[in-house]
Amino acid sequence: MFTADQYELLDFGAGRKLERFGRLVLDRPCPAAGNVARQHEPLWAEADAVFERLDADSGRWYTNSAFPESWTVSHGRVTFELRPTPFGHVGIFPEQAANWQWLADRLAQVGGPLKVLNLFAYTGGSTLAAAAAGAEVVHVDAAANVVAWARRNAEISGLADRPIRWIVEDALKFVAREVRRGNRYDTIILDPPSFGRGPKGQVWKATEHLYDLLAQCAALTAGHGALLLATCHTPEITRTSLAYQMIEAFVADPVDFSSGELQLRTAQGQTLASGIVCQGWKKGEISN
Repeated sequence: MFTADQYELLDFGAGRKLERFGRLVLDRPCPAAGNVARQHEPLWAEADAVFERLDADSGRWYTNSAFPESWTVSHGRVTFELRPTPFGHVGIFPEQAANWQWLADRLAQVGGPLKVLNLFAYTGGSTLAAAAAGAEVVHVDAAANVVAWARRNAEISGLADRPIRWIVEDALKFVAREVRRGNRYDTIILDPPSFGRGPKGQVWKATEHLYDLLAQCAALTAGHGALLLATCHTPEITRTSLAYQMIEAFVADPVDFSSGELQLRTAQGQTLASGIVCQGWKKGEISN
């Protein structure tokens, strides 16, 4: 998890969340907090920046005069460059921190050089956690600017010399090509969006394409796989349905799975649901 000086969920409610990233406090929309009452109303006046959504795809930041163009926070060995984007993101999803630790612990437990594929890899949290643990990583994202952002994170984390391939590609297209080439991976990580477009306009819909991608991932790990990590933020996909799809996709090469909720927690113990997670490991190769 993050240390309190690097990230903290301060409060949430009325459809928004208040977070501190390093020294900066951000107030952003959060549908999961829509039916919750705020616990610490005076804190909200301390926000350095407020994001207001204009439509489904964009919005506007309102910042104080001293708000920087970028800043950094750290998690373990990994340092992230943060900056406000037109979508309300800042370059990190703190709810993934528990997964980064799970990856590091399990990769160490398996031992030996492992080949990891990270799909929809964003700014590289899982990529750099795996690389820091000694893995060889293939990092795939459809957005060239996001892949460049991830590479900067590798540089400022002192991990630029690790064996990481940076790929700008549509995830489904890349995985299908890897299957045809006979390439195999020991670990696959994926955090698919609900909707997205590849670099050549390919359309991704999690509700329509996720199972096909999981089936291709099963082919990529056949006889090799040790770890699987899938997270999802699509409301129509529940933790039960995600686990079922993974079990079905890997039926020919059985995997043990554990599913649950991604959560953020305030210092007072209130929890905010932030997506779902399904962790898998090949039977007999690793314990949870």
